[in-house]
Amino acid sequence: MEQIKRPQSLTELVINQLRKSIVEGEFEPGTPLSEAMIAKHLQVSRTPVREAFARLEIEGLLTSAPKRGTFVFSVDRKGLTDICEVRTSLEVTALRLAVERDAVGLAKALTGVVEKMTKARDAGDDKTYLTLDTEFHQTILDRADNPFLDDAYQTIATKMATLRTRLGGHPHHMEKSYREHIAIRDMVAEKKTNEAIEILVAHIGRKDGSYWNL
Repeated sequence: MEQIKRPQSLTELVINQLRKSIVEGEFEPGTPLSEAMIAKHLQVSRTPVREAFARLEIEGLLTSAPKRGTFVFSVDRKGLTDICEVRTSLEVTALRLAVERDAVGLAKALTGVVEKMTKARDAGDDKTYLTLDTEFHQTILDRADNPFLDDAYQTIATKMATLRTRLGGHPHHMEKSYREHIAIRDMVAEKKTNEAIEILVAHIGRKDGSYWNL
């Protein structure tokens, strides 16, 4: 039976637009947001904005405080460490599963992303490169073919995408990140799982990198 496709509701449209604005850096971490301001900007009533705020708060992209208002999320060093610890655990598990299930397919998929990354780097298109950075890691989760693992990963995925956006001004990080993505792909292609995991762990958890200086 074919699923019936329905148009997005107004609330879903507002959620997607706000999420995009946060991830792409239009709203900086810690920025206060008001229902009235967003409703006026998007030319909608406050009801879908209120519902969008509630959803994005569940996703962790917004935080609210009584008598203070709603704010774009921000993380301190402890919070960033916590996120990276969870991310390492999930991505290492996903990488191991993905290699076990289809190393050739994973290597081919990662190669496709790396090729697009190379084009973005050559064009000086940091915005596209950072979007592809997110795609690279999501590809590993997709190829692990474990929906419960992916559900857990999504709790931090948009936060990581938001933090990546802020790395556009850190060329050293970008260059090192690019080389590490290629190295992970190469180790997967050679079915050197432990070596690929070692690079991935360093890639995510390196505490002298730009994430800790944002």
